[in-house]
Amino acid sequence: MKNKLIIISGPTATGKTRISIEIAKRHPVAVIVNFDSLLFYKEISIGTAKPAENERQGIPHYMVDVASISSPMNAADFIKMAQVEIERLFSLGKIVILVGGSAFYLRALLKGMYESASPSEEIKNKIERLFQEGGIEAIVDYLRLHDPESLKNYHINDHYRLMRAAIHFESTGTKISDQKQTLDEKDPYDLSSSVHPWDILHLYLDVPKDLHFKIITQRTEKMFKDGLMKEIEDLKKSGFTLTEKPLSSIGYKEAIEYREGLFKTAEECMERISISTRQLAKSQRTFFNKIHPKEHYNPLCDEEKIFSSVEQFLLK
Repeated sequence: MKNKLIIISGPTATGKTRISIEIAKRHPVAVIVNFDSLLFYKEISIGTAKPAENERQGIPHYMVDVASISSPMNAADFIKMAQVEIERLFSLGKIVILVGGSAFYLRALLKGMYESASPSEEIKNKIERLFQEGGIEAIVDYLRLHDPESLKNYHINDHYRLMRAAIHFESTGTKISDQKQTLDEKDPYDLSSSVHPWDILHLYLDVPKDLHFKIITQRTEKMFKDGLMKEIEDLKKSGFTLTEKPLSSIGYKEAIEYREGLFKTAEECMERISISTRQLAKSQRTFFNKIHPKEHYNPLCDEEKIFSSVEQFLLK
C-alpha cells in the first residue's frame, strides 16, 4: 500500500494553514510538512504569517524554522531535507499533509530538478567575475557560444538563471537547457507522475479575487498591528544587515523601505504591500493553473467537500 500524501496548495492568504490544521485534527496520525519558502527561517514570523504554536493546535509542523536568513535555502536544499523528513514520517505510519504556496518548490520535490554537480568556488568566481566586468551581456555572450537555447528559456533580466546556466556549462561541459528539455518532455506540471511512489491527493484552495483583495488587506494590517516593524528592529539589533535575501520578500522589503524613509506613512507602506501581495497571488495562480491533477475548492464555503474528499482518499 502506498504512503498517503495530501497536498494543500494555493495562492498566499487563501486559508491553507487553517484547512490543513482542521484536516490534521480529524486524523490523529496526520502531520504537516511546510513547503512555503519563507517559513523555513527561524528569525522571521510576522511578515511570513507563520502559524504560532497556539495556532498549530498541537499538530506537529515540519520544515518550519529549519534555516537562518543568513544562509538562505534553495530548492535543492529543500528537496534534500524534505525527502528525508517525509520518508521518516511515513516510516512512523504518519499521514503527511504538505502545505504551502511555493509552487516551484512543490514541483521540484515531486518531479525532480536538473542534475548538476556542485560547482567549485573557482568556477563560481570565474563566472561572477565575468558578470562584474562585463555585465549580463558578458554572460549572454558566453551562453550564445555554449548554450544558446538557455537564452530562449530565460528573460534577459533573469540574471540568476542565466548565470546558473553559465556555471552549469563551465562545471560540466553540458547544457542545462538539455536537462530542461528532458524534463519538459515528461510534462513538468503533471504531479501524477511523481519521482516518488506516493499516493497523492492535491487540494488547491482559492477564493474570489474581490474577496481575496480584502483578505490580503486585512492580513497586511494585522502584520503591522502584531509588530512587523519591531520584528525588523529586533533583527537589526541582533546583528543582521536587513539585506539578507529572505528579507527582500514581500512585506519585509516594503517595511524596511518604510524604516528607511521611502514611505511617508505606515498606511502608504501597507498599501504597497497589499498591491505587491495581489501581484504575487496572480503569479501563483498562473503557475498553479498549469499544475495537474488537482481538486479546486473555495475554503470559505467548501469545507465539508474538502473533508469528504480527504476521507475518500484515505479509505481507498
